[in-house]
Parts: sequence; C-alpha cells; structure tokens
Amino acid sequence: MSTLKTLPRIMKSAVFQRFFQLASYAKLTKEEKTMYDISLKRKWDAEAVRMYQEGLEEQLGGLEKQLKEAKKAIVSAEAQGEHNKAIDTALKLTKMGLSVEQIAEATGLTTNEIEKLK
Repeated sequence: MSTLKTLPRIMKSAVFQRFFQLASYAKLTKEEKTMYDISLKRKWDAEAVRMYQEGLEEQLGGLEKQLKEAKKAIVSAEAQGEHNKAIDTALKLTKMGLSVEQIAEATGLTTNEIEKLK
C-alpha cells in the first residue's frame, strides 16, 4: 500500500476514511495530539456557540411576533373601550333629552347606533 499514489475506490468509503483518520491521530506525538485535541475543542465550541445563537435568533423572532400580536390586541381593546364609552355617554345624553343628531355629533356614533340604544 505504500506504493499506491491514490486510494482504491473501496477504501474511499466512510469506514476506511475514519480508520485512516484514527491511524493518523495514533501516529502523532503527545504534543501534536494535545494541539489537535485543543483544535477540535475550539471547533466544537464554535459550533455550539453558532447553534446557540441560531436558537436565540429563532426565539427572538417568536418574541417579536408575539409582541406585534399583543400590540394589535391592545389597539383593538382600546378602540372597543372608546366605543363602549361613547355608548355610555350617548345613553346619558339621551336621558338628558338631547336629539339624536346632537348625540351623534357629541359622541361620534352614527344615528343608527344611537337609535338602537333607545
């Protein structure tokens, strides 16, 4: 095998590639093995950091979506509250004897909405 310039096709499989990697590692000196191990650890750490950041980015995207939905819900609730307040005001103005047109102008409600309250 020492005279081969390229590996036979069968030896290019993952099993043989892993075997050759282990053999290469076994030939290293103690210092070279330490350096190699440190290099691998740095690679694994970098990969872990990258995966962690991707997870944070996904979480951030989800939180931003929830925030948008919450803002929409708040706007909707405020609008509903203002409408309810206008209805309460219209009822009070009706009891005071104001005309439908005057109440509509004062509250911003339509004349149909005010007439339904009566």
